[in-house]
Amino acid sequence: MVSVLIALGSNYHQSAHIQWASQRLSALLDDVTLSRVLWTPDIHGRGLWYMNRLLRAKTSLSPDQLTTLLKQIEQETQRTKQHVTIDLDLMQYDQQRYYLDDWERPYIQRLL
Repeated sequence: MVSVLIALGSNYHQSAHIQWASQRLSALLDDVTLSRVLWTPDIHGRGLWYMNRLLRAKTSLSPDQLTTLLKQIEQETQRTKQHVTIDLDLMQYDQQRYYLDDWERPYIQRLL
């Protein structure tokens, strides 16, 4: 089992989608810890607001298997470019970090 960190974000029916994804991931991963939620403006300046959360957990899935699972969960919510029902990004797998630019974003720093 390895430790993972997953970023959750939503700009459409935010509370419902963040809650749903949190529950879905909690059922699929072990030793899940959820951060508080945080509202942030869209980084592209489109006037949208995102609800964000981080999830720490343990898994025996490989990074590729976990990423595939995350993308499948995103697709379950009919995600589109405009309506980001849920965005799930694998930020860290064991000691390997992903989305390196995102680590510097204020909301990631605040949620850590």
